[in-house]
This record gives sequence, C-alpha cells and structure tokens, in this order.
Amino acid sequence: MIGYVTFGTNDLDRAAKFYDAIAAEMGTGRMMEFETYIAWGSMDGPAGIAATKPFDGQPATVGNGTMVALQAKDRAQVDRIYEIALANGGSDEGAPGPRGEDGFYAGYFRDPDGNKLNAFTMG
Repeated sequence: MIGYVTFGTNDLDRAAKFYDAIAAEMGTGRMMEFETYIAWGSMDGPAGIAATKPFDGQPATVGNGTMVALQAKDRAQVDRIYEIALANGGSDEGAPGPRGEDGFYAGYFRDPDGNKLNAFTMG
C-alpha cells in the first residue's frame, strides 16, 4: 500500500550522506534526484524513502510520534543499519535487541534532522 515515505530536511547534502549509507547496506540506491529532493529504492519495488526540502520554504520539522520502520533481512543487518546510522550523523533511540517475546528484533535511531526510524526483523 505505501509507495514511499518522505522526510523533510534542512540540509539535503547531510541527509543524502545518511540515507546513501543505509540504502547501500540494504542493497539499493537513489532512484530519483532533483535539486531539493532525493529518493532511494527501486522503481516498481517495495516502498522507498525520500528526503526533501519542504515545498513551502519553511524549515523542516519532526513529527512527534512519527516513525518509519526499515525491514532488514536478519538481526545482523539490523545491527549494521543501526551502526551505519550512528556513524553517519544519526543518534541513538534504542540499541538493537529483542522487543517482546514474539521474535521482534529492532534498533531505533534518528536521522541528522531528528526524524525517527528503526531497522527491524521478525522471527
């Protein structure tokens, strides 16, 4: 159902560095790029992610309670994505580990603009 998710940024070059690194770990790259917008993923593939300067020209802000979850292939990839995020200007929101008792494993982080994400796997 979801085609892509967009995060606002106040520094597109900084966002590009952050998301380029995570996309590379997940085996994808940029699929669209304009002066104020970059999208990662693949055409006709699963949902992508984008960073954009807000169209209205106002500063980008973070949505309270908003989070995007990136589906990893296994726990090791969750750990790598989390470390890549922190190494590229992200901040910790919860180290990788099991959550609950149903096999859910996730690491939580924020991008350099403060948008919250996680990398997760089930089972």
